[in-house]
Amino acid sequence: METLTFKSKYTEEQILSNFEKIDFFDGIMAGLEEALAYEKGTAKAETFARKNSLPQIDVVKTRKSLDMSQRSFAEILGVSKRTVEAWESGKTNPSPTAINLIYLISQDHSLADKLRQV
Repeated sequence: METLTFKSKYTEEQILSNFEKIDFFDGIMAGLEEALAYEKGTAKAETFARKNSLPQIDVVKTRKSLDMSQRSFAEILGVSKRTVEAWESGKTNPSPTAINLIYLISQDHSLADKLRQV
């Protein structure tokens, strides 16, 4: 089997240092507990505030208004083409961060150009 390689402008040390103080398990558990509380109707007020404060977006409309392919759109958002496909088909929803970024891009198309240059 072929070994996969990851290419980045950052060194391995820089990448690892970004994750030193992050406990992924705690973050995942907190998210699952919050989702369960939301489903049971016992979620804290900030859960609802966070969910209700996100702007409304249309991934397909935004991407097409930029005249971009799914692959190009995925690249500027830092996600895979399959992720964009899943959002557009309704199989999954963008994260709150992705929603905010897509909203900003939909409001100012020059941001897409700036992201292409990164």
